[in-house]
Amino acid sequence: MKPKERQEGFPRRDFLKTGLAGLAGLGFLSPLGAQEKATGETPKATLPQRLLGRTGISLPTVSMGVMNSDNPNLVAAALDAGITFLDTAHVYQRGRNEEMLGEVLKERKRGSFFLATKVPGGPMDRQTGRFLPEASPDEFLQRFDLSLKRLRLDYVDILYLHGVSTKEAALYEPLLKAMERLKKDGRAHWLGVSTHSNEPVVMDAVLEGGVHDVVLTAYNFRQDHREEVKAAIARCAAKGVGIIAMKTQAGVYWDKEKSKPIDMRAALKWVLADKNVSTAIPGITTFEQLRMNLEVMKNPAMTMDERKALTPPPEAAGLFCQQCEVCLPQCPHNLPIPELMRGYMYAYGYRNLALAQEMVIASKVADNPCQGCGECSVRCAKGFDIRGRVQELLPLKSVPEGMLA
Repeated sequence: MKPKERQEGFPRRDFLKTGLAGLAGLGFLSPLGAQEKATGETPKATLPQRLLGRTGISLPTVSMGVMNSDNPNLVAAALDAGITFLDTAHVYQRGRNEEMLGEVLKERKRGSFFLATKVPGGPMDRQTGRFLPEASPDEFLQRFDLSLKRLRLDYVDILYLHGVSTKEAALYEPLLKAMERLKKDGRAHWLGVSTHSNEPVVMDAVLEGGVHDVVLTAYNFRQDHREEVKAAIARCAAKGVGIIAMKTQAGVYWDKEKSKPIDMRAALKWVLADKNVSTAIPGITTFEQLRMNLEVMKNPAMTMDERKALTPPPEAAGLFCQQCEVCLPQCPHNLPIPELMRGYMYAYGYRNLALAQEMVIASKVADNPCQGCGECSVRCAKGFDIRGRVQELLPLKSVPEGMLA
């Protein structure tokens, strides 16, 4: 048996026997024709597809978020099943995520898949969300060069400016020009931004700027401002900007103790019900999750029971931070609380300790930032124990990197 051939007790070869056979019986594996692309070679439509805005490319309605996956056999199985769009980032698993994908993709024809990666623009002011003067377009281009090297590709289909939360960041001219240069050179076919907070503001900035082709946005049933996000998505779609949804599973559990799991099928179907969303990229880490996502594509209609399952249980603060930033002006130490709460969700919800550690280190907070405070003055809009969660998260700073890989 090859390394990592089994995951969660479900081998890739068994998945291919059962999962693909079932899809073939439903007609999902019958080619629906090819679409034109600059490369002259394009993936075949094998699963339910939606157009990605003005790019003209079609993507399966559910794609693969690769952030938490380190299993090349799982990626290969997703591609074989018709999930032709993969989402990664320069920073995932400290670059190992892109390297793993490069190993898988080197054996495949370039026109048989689509790939997006996300590159950070550089240091930002925590309070304003603006790039600091030292945010260098040259460093951004160097990071992108490294991503291409890891991926063993000549170009990516979508390049995102990673983690944008303000209009100023979305329209930061030095980085816009650097990205436009990559598109002109054919090294990035389409440009976009990823946003975890203030999503409507970012999407409206994209429309104003007229440069980006795609927005990767947080979007799920637990967002308090989900109707505002939905409206902004509609505005983008009307102007030909493609919309890809992330954070669709809303933290996976209702509670930190993981005794109350969220209905993953229902959460994903909620997002797909918005026809302005071209594709969703839930993280896939097991063959069972892959099977579930394929089944959701087969039958995306929500049942009454699934609708009821999305009603929060009493006092369910959960792990999903709204990124509303109400907390920021309350903290006397100016801690980047939204980023730390995202790190907390990665650690306790997704069990991605390496990414959680990266977020803690990048926040540059002190080892005991709450020292000197009596009762915490921060009141979270969702009732999170901010001080307690920060103190639970910060020990990750001192864990050797190799123990979290």
